[in-house]
Amino acid sequence: MRRIIGVAAVALAAALSLSACGGSDPLSTTASAAPSESGSGGAAAAKVVVGSFNFPESVLLASIYAQALQAKGVTVEEKPNIGSREVVYDQIKSGGLTVLPEYAGSLLAFVDKSSTARTKDEILSGLKAKLPPELEILEPAAAEDNNSLTVTKATADKYKLTTIEDLAKVAKDFVVGGPPEFKQRQEENFKNVYGLEFKQWKPTGDTTADAIKSGTVQVGNVFTTDPKIVLNDLVPLQDNKNAFGSENVTPLVYKAGVNDTVTSTLNAVSAKLDTQTLVSLMKRISVDKDDPPVVAKDWLTQNGLL
Repeated sequence: MRRIIGVAAVALAAALSLSACGGSDPLSTTASAAPSESGSGGAAAAKVVVGSFNFPESVLLASIYAQALQAKGVTVEEKPNIGSREVVYDQIKSGGLTVLPEYAGSLLAFVDKSSTARTKDEILSGLKAKLPPELEILEPAAAEDNNSLTVTKATADKYKLTTIEDLAKVAKDFVVGGPPEFKQRQEENFKNVYGLEFKQWKPTGDTTADAIKSGTVQVGNVFTTDPKIVLNDLVPLQDNKNAFGSENVTPLVYKAGVNDTVTSTLNAVSAKLDTQTLVSLMKRISVDKDDPPVVAKDWLTQNGLL
């Protein structure tokens, strides 16, 4: 996720100081394979740098991409947990990154703030028109990790909430949680589409589902593949006016850094990845506490991609 997947623009120097989940420098974690001839024509790219946003699902997807590429003889450097889109986008646009797992709707909203596209086809068309010439999207996966506004079942029952539109009658008394950049990205959108004005916006990041359950916030931006929605008995409210667009997982690439091997390998990954699979993989990470590279390797092996 969704992923909404900005805080006011963050300087690149600040991004370079961000730490990965395990406390290491996200710009120094490297995994490589010996270069070889690609299987789809021509030598493999000199080195492909696969980055990710700073949340677990993005780290998982980046590890899937990286290991799939290594299996095809591509030399890969991994840079997980870099930061928000406001930081990471500039890195891939400049060629500092070669591949990034993206979420189509959020990416379009970032590059074209006036876009009203909401369906998958509209969003993909918008991206092809608005992305700079240095960048390209590959085949999207069926897998989606949509944004949601989510509440506890008790809150939904008490205030008779089934849609985001229903929040308009209580939002002024609710604290809303989400990623640090959530307020900047969505405050105006929610006001324009649903007339929502919340009492307070609180940055809760990866702990949003837990913050909703504990009552720290009354409503929060929880990605729909988060297994804590079920575990915490939470209720994602229906986005009945389409404030959020479709969020198909889509590889974003720096065109000058990829060749046919890279493209075909990433497209093969997308062809196998659906939403239910992503939910089950995220359960292993969020609930069972398995390491993303291990989960990625297992899935790739099971699907004949490793």
